[in-house]
Amino acid sequence: MKTMALTGGIGSGKSTVAKILAENGLAIVDADRIARDIVQPGQPALQQLAQAFGDDIIDGDGSLKRKLLAERAFASQQSTEMINSITHPLIAAEARRRIEKAKHTPGVRAVVYDVPLVTETGGADQFDEVIVVEAPAGIRIDRLVTNRGFTAQQARRRIDSQASDRERRAIATVIIDNSGDLDHLRRQVEDTVLPLV
Repeated sequence: MKTMALTGGIGSGKSTVAKILAENGLAIVDADRIARDIVQPGQPALQQLAQAFGDDIIDGDGSLKRKLLAERAFASQQSTEMINSITHPLIAAEARRRIEKAKHTPGVRAVVYDVPLVTETGGADQFDEVIVVEAPAGIRIDRLVTNRGFTAQQARRRIDSQASDRERRAIATVIIDNSGDLDHLRRQVEDTVLPLV
């Protein structure tokens, strides 16, 4: 059974592509979901993040103040490297576990790991295919401002903290352009990704 990485910069539309793939019988393992799971109250990553970024990133109920952590973690390259060094190994281990479980699920045609940072973490060679979703920076900024409540400056900073389109293209086996409408995106997925399963 094939395993595929689905990647792209923040705001590129990876989640939309993942939904289309799931509708077509592919199992999705979501790195962002795993990242949320590993920082739940009582998880070791939460305490490590508090030590690195300040105890005030933990709310009174023990949950993570995500916006505050994001402000600090993406403020500089050094702080981004710090959060990545804490979370990436834990996310990778849990992803491997979930991918293996999905491979043994009846009816699954292939497993897709929806992972925004596969370029940065160097894990592309672990997959049969690497699907890169792209959209121009202006469109991505608009999406982040409109749909996720970012300021334009926060959106630019987050985009700048990730790999460039050129770096992602270097590891891609399939490139999906998500600068159009949903029908255009769906056709691309059906024409380029589904035949690979």
